[in-house]
Amino acid sequence: MASEDTRSAAKKEDNLMGKDGEEEIDSSEEERFKRQMSEAALYATEDEDDDEGNGAQGIDLGPRISLKSEIEKDKDDESLKRWKEQLLGKTLEPEVEILSLSIVCSGRPDIVLSVPVPPPNHKRPWFILKEGSHYKLKFTFMVRNNIVSGLKYTNTVRKAGIKVDKAKEMLGTFSPQLEVYTFETSEEIIPSGFFVRGSYSARMKFVDDDGKSHLVINYSFDIRREWPSSS
Repeated sequence: MASEDTRSAAKKEDNLMGKDGEEEIDSSEEERFKRQMSEAALYATEDEDDDEGNGAQGIDLGPRISLKSEIEKDKDDESLKRWKEQLLGKTLEPEVEILSLSIVCSGRPDIVLSVPVPPPNHKRPWFILKEGSHYKLKFTFMVRNNIVSGLKYTNTVRKAGIKVDKAKEMLGTFSPQLEVYTFETSEEIIPSGFFVRGSYSARMKFVDDDGKSHLVINYSFDIRREWPSSS
């Protein structure tokens, strides 16, 4: 009897252990399945994101064309040109008017230059500078009709027909407005010495990114030992 009871108890224990083992196996399988499904969903999302990114990068929008270029592309066809102007609006060329040019020297009144410039055959120079002086150029100007892009100032100086200096400075991009713009160049130093003194000829230009010249000035100036007298 004791042995039968012992065998019966052992059998019940084996059955219980077997059920627990099956429950543990079923639980671990379920966790593994859930983890695999989560990873599969994550990879699918990443693949979709990559596909969307590749699709966005693959779009070719073509070259940019300005309104002015689009309107002038068919300038020989008057009817098509008028239709484009009605659709896109008529574009106006930017207009830059230089109002004044001044030479700013520390400790002295500004040298305000006359515009327009005296003719080249004029006997007197446009202005006179003292050797060794520090100076800046100041421009005032108006912009009308449209935005002017990349407005820059260039100045080429010659002595006895030989180019001795060339300066270039970017003024910037300006929109049309009623107020006057003012711009000052960086400070420069006038050379000094016997060979520096004398008469010079120069050419000043204001040009934008489209290559349009808004002002061209041919002028002459002197570099002397002292400033001219005020009389």
